[in-house]
Amino acid sequence: MAQGGTQLDSEKFSCSICLDLLKDLVTLPCGHSYCMSCIKSHWDGEDQRRIYSCPQCRQTFTPRPVLRKNTMLAELVEDLKKTGLQAAPPHGCYAGPGDVACDVCTGRKLKALKSCLVCLVSYCQQHLQPHIESPAFESHKLVDPSKNLKDKLCSRHDEVLKIFCRTDQQCICYLCSMDEHRGHDTVSAAAERTERQKGLEENRKTIQQRVQDREKDMKVLQEEVEVFNRSADEAVENSEKIFSELLRLLEKRRSDVKKQIRSQQEAEVSPAKELEVKLKQEIAELRRKDAELEQLSHTEDHTHFLHSYPSLSSLSGSTDFPCTDIRPLRRFQDVTAALTELRNKLQGVLSEDWTKISLTVTEPDVLLSQPEPRTRAELLQYSCQITLDPNTAHRELALSEGNRKATGMREKQSYPGRPDRFISFCQVLSTEGLTGRCYWEVEWSGVRVSTAVAYPDVSRKGSESRFGYNDKSWALERHNNSYKFIHNSEETPIRGRVSFRIGVYLDHRAGVLSFYSVSETMTLLHRVQTTFTQPLHAGICLIYYGSTAELCELK
Repeated sequence: MAQGGTQLDSEKFSCSICLDLLKDLVTLPCGHSYCMSCIKSHWDGEDQRRIYSCPQCRQTFTPRPVLRKNTMLAELVEDLKKTGLQAAPPHGCYAGPGDVACDVCTGRKLKALKSCLVCLVSYCQQHLQPHIESPAFESHKLVDPSKNLKDKLCSRHDEVLKIFCRTDQQCICYLCSMDEHRGHDTVSAAAERTERQKGLEENRKTIQQRVQDREKDMKVLQEEVEVFNRSADEAVENSEKIFSELLRLLEKRRSDVKKQIRSQQEAEVSPAKELEVKLKQEIAELRRKDAELEQLSHTEDHTHFLHSYPSLSSLSGSTDFPCTDIRPLRRFQDVTAALTELRNKLQGVLSEDWTKISLTVTEPDVLLSQPEPRTRAELLQYSCQITLDPNTAHRELALSEGNRKATGMREKQSYPGRPDRFISFCQVLSTEGLTGRCYWEVEWSGVRVSTAVAYPDVSRKGSESRFGYNDKSWALERHNNSYKFIHNSEETPIRGRVSFRIGVYLDHRAGVLSFYSVSETMTLLHRVQTTFTQPLHAGICLIYYGSTAELCELK
């Protein structure tokens, strides 16, 4: 009890600022005492506010009190110093509810720094010194503090459990191996720990691989949701544009279509979001399990390792998430196509009775096509930002520059499998569907490159999937120093100065598609007049490795 009393006294005569025994002590008007240098430093920091406080009771003083030495208390501290009073250890050194306490300390116990597997005792820093300094304890095994030292002793023989019986899968002592475990398959606990450590590492690799797989699944899911949301937003925008050209009698239908799109979007996206939450939960659980195994791998206590490893090494069965084979989410291009067809039919009806209508209409005829732009400045008025859709890119196309540049590669890219992806030719479509008036420019390099426009349902494999060699795409191809226009497998040679930048103008409603050579001057290479029945997507095709094509940023 002497130690406990000394520590209690030391706390009473310690400065609450420096936590050491009071030196040159002074007492404040509130009755609390401090080292003179400590309270001066504390008050110096309060000079700007000119309000001075006691660090313990927070009582304030104005003006700053004059400090006077407490003679009686100072003499008492000096007398106690002579009797061997020492400053108490910092408060954080004492053992708390969750700490391992020193078994040697009396009174208030300090935290244990190490536990000895031979002595089966835990020691604080002071009482550990003999184990560190004396050769007599050289053979003793020190480990991190442990509360369960008795669990390391054999309940029958009171000996340390240093042997592992593989036959019975339990830790035993030396006497057990000579008695009821005679003839069993036994090894040292350290050897079994080494063997199982390998299994732990393999277990961690399995967990980490599963985390990577789940992260890939989540990424694919997020990309799919992003594309789906973008497609839904585009469908709403296109439906708004189309319905704005119709009579007010169609207003109710416009609202119905918008509600149906949003309803379908909610129906598709909500389960995907729920799945994303489950993926995050599994990833978090796997990371927690990995952290526990990592912590266990560093323990020096073989017995604790062997007791804990079986429960930690078991993995719950992987939930069979559908995102590992995600089906294509439904898009809304068919909505836009149906509305476009309806608009064209209505335009035809209006054209037949245009004479009658023109007599009653006082506003300009918005259905008549506007003059086609002639100069680059006029074309740039219709410039649009276009990006390439990685979900359609051939595996030998690498996308960069914010998905605006495509490069032909010998090695295949690690794109996920998708039904929208081109298989037979190194081609890619734009993310955006194009309607109305649009203008963009493509800068290309290589021996054989083509820029095109195509319907979204153009074939993805076979010879008919190449841009221009079907009735769903129109392509301008540069081969060495010549051009040719291709549509529905019909090739049209084009004369003109070869340029490394091509401008493409589309007036979807008027059915006009024009290709320009862009250099110091604008030269019209080829013009198409037709009828487009679906939104178009910009396309790029690279025939040889190393060729590039980039959608230019236009200002």
